[in-house]
Amino acid sequence: MSKQELEVIGQDAACCAGLSAAPLGEDRAAELAKVFKALGDPVRLRLMSMIASRGEGGEVCVCELTPAFELSQPTISHHLKLLRQAGLIDCERRGTWVYYWVLPGVLDRLAAFLTGPQTAGAGA
Repeated sequence: MSKQELEVIGQDAACCAGLSAAPLGEDRAAELAKVFKALGDPVRLRLMSMIASRGEGGEVCVCELTPAFELSQPTISHHLKLLRQAGLIDCERRGTWVYYWVLPGVLDRLAAFLTGPQTAGAGA
Protein backbone atom coordinates (compact mmCIF):
# COMPACT_ATOMS: atom_id res chain seq x y z
CA MET A 1 0.00 0.00 0.00
CA SER A 2 1.40 3.39 -0.96
CA LYS A 3 2.01 6.22 1.48
CA GLN A 4 -0.69 8.21 -0.31
CA GLU A 5 -3.22 5.42 0.28
CA LEU A 6 -2.30 5.29 3.98
CA GLU A 7 -3.06 8.99 4.34
CA VAL A 8 -6.67 8.67 3.20
CA ILE A 9 -7.95 11.17 5.73
CA GLY A 10 -5.85 13.92 4.16
CA GLN A 11 -2.93 16.07 5.09
CA ASP A 12 -1.91 19.66 5.82
CA ALA A 13 -4.73 22.23 5.93
CA ALA A 14 -7.04 20.16 3.72
CA CYS A 15 -7.38 17.51 6.41
CA CYS A 16 -8.73 19.93 8.94
CA ALA A 17 -11.11 21.87 6.70
CA GLY A 18 -14.06 19.96 8.08
CA LEU A 19 -17.18 18.56 6.53
CA SER A 20 -19.00 21.90 6.55
CA ALA A 21 -16.10 24.02 5.25
CA ALA A 22 -16.61 23.23 1.57
CA PRO A 23 -18.24 20.57 -0.60
CA LEU A 24 -16.16 17.42 -1.01
CA GLY A 25 -14.55 16.69 -4.32
CA GLU A 26 -15.17 13.34 -5.98
CA ASP A 27 -11.76 11.85 -5.08
CA ARG A 28 -11.86 13.03 -1.47
CA ALA A 29 -15.39 11.69 -1.05
CA ALA A 30 -14.30 8.29 -2.39
CA GLU A 31 -11.33 8.20 0.01
CA LEU A 32 -13.45 9.12 3.01
CA ALA A 33 -16.21 6.70 2.02
CA LYS A 34 -13.66 3.88 2.22
CA VAL A 35 -12.77 4.93 5.77
CA PHE A 36 -16.39 5.25 6.87
CA LYS A 37 -17.29 1.95 5.23
CA ALA A 38 -14.51 0.25 7.18
CA LEU A 39 -15.76 1.80 10.41
CA GLY A 40 -19.41 1.11 9.54
CA ASP A 41 -19.27 -2.52 10.62
CA PRO A 42 -19.79 -3.14 14.36
CA VAL A 43 -16.99 -5.73 14.54
CA ARG A 44 -14.50 -3.43 12.81
CA LEU A 45 -15.58 -0.49 14.95
CA ARG A 46 -15.00 -2.55 18.10
CA LEU A 47 -11.62 -3.75 16.79
CA MET A 48 -10.62 -0.16 16.04
CA SER A 49 -11.70 0.88 19.51
CA MET A 50 -9.75 -1.93 21.14
CA ILE A 51 -6.61 -1.02 19.22
CA ALA A 52 -6.98 2.75 19.68
CA SER A 53 -7.59 2.38 23.42
CA ARG A 54 -3.93 1.40 23.78
CA GLY A 55 -3.07 5.07 23.23
CA GLU A 56 -0.65 6.68 20.81
CA GLY A 57 2.19 4.31 20.07
CA GLY A 58 0.34 1.46 21.76
CA GLU A 59 -0.19 -1.85 20.07
CA VAL A 60 -2.22 -4.97 20.61
CA CYS A 61 -1.61 -8.57 19.65
CA VAL A 62 -4.22 -10.30 17.53
CA CYS A 63 -4.20 -12.99 20.21
CA GLU A 64 -5.77 -10.41 22.57
CA LEU A 65 -8.39 -9.30 20.05
CA THR A 66 -9.80 -12.63 18.92
CA PRO A 67 -11.21 -13.84 22.28
CA ALA A 68 -13.41 -10.72 22.55
CA PHE A 69 -15.53 -11.95 19.63
CA GLU A 70 -17.56 -15.04 18.84
CA LEU A 71 -15.88 -15.17 15.44
CA SER A 72 -13.15 -17.32 13.98
CA GLN A 73 -9.58 -16.06 13.83
CA PRO A 74 -9.68 -15.88 10.00
CA THR A 75 -12.80 -13.70 10.18
CA ILE A 76 -11.12 -11.35 12.66
CA SER A 77 -8.07 -11.22 10.38
CA HIS A 78 -10.30 -10.30 7.46
CA HIS A 79 -11.82 -7.40 9.41
CA LEU A 80 -8.35 -6.22 10.43
CA LYS A 81 -7.26 -6.38 6.79
CA LEU A 82 -10.12 -4.07 5.81
CA LEU A 83 -9.11 -1.58 8.51
CA ARG A 84 -5.55 -1.70 7.18
CA GLN A 85 -6.72 -1.19 3.59
CA ALA A 86 -8.70 1.86 4.72
CA GLY A 87 -5.48 3.34 6.11
CA LEU A 88 -6.57 3.28 9.74
CA ILE A 89 -4.20 0.73 11.25
CA ASP A 90 -0.98 -1.07 10.45
CA CYS A 91 0.62 -4.24 11.72
CA GLU A 92 3.81 -6.21 12.13
CA ARG A 93 4.35 -9.95 12.41
CA ARG A 94 6.55 -11.07 15.31
CA GLY A 95 7.02 -14.79 15.31
CA THR A 96 3.60 -16.41 15.22
CA TRP A 97 1.68 -13.31 16.32
CA VAL A 98 0.69 -10.11 14.55
CA TYR A 99 0.61 -6.80 16.43
CA TYR A 100 -1.68 -3.93 15.39
CA TRP A 101 -1.61 -0.18 16.06
CA VAL A 102 -3.49 2.90 14.90
CA LEU A 103 -1.55 4.91 12.34
CA PRO A 104 -0.26 8.17 13.81
CA GLY A 105 -2.61 11.12 13.44
CA VAL A 106 -5.44 9.15 11.83
CA LEU A 107 -7.92 9.66 14.65
CA ASP A 108 -7.05 13.34 15.02
CA ARG A 109 -7.49 13.97 11.27
CA LEU A 110 -10.79 12.09 11.22
CA ALA A 111 -12.06 14.02 14.25
CA ALA A 112 -10.95 17.32 12.69
CA PHE A 113 -12.79 16.47 9.49
CA LEU A 114 -15.99 15.63 11.34
CA THR A 115 -15.97 18.58 13.70
CA GLY A 116 -14.47 21.23 11.45
CA PRO A 117 -12.91 24.37 12.80
CA GLN A 118 -14.17 25.27 16.26
CA THR A 119 -14.93 28.92 16.78
CA ALA A 120 -15.41 30.62 20.11
CA GLY A 121 -19.03 31.31 20.89
CA ALA A 122 -20.36 29.08 18.12
CA GLY A 123 -24.04 28.42 18.56
CA ALA A 124 -24.45 31.23 21.10
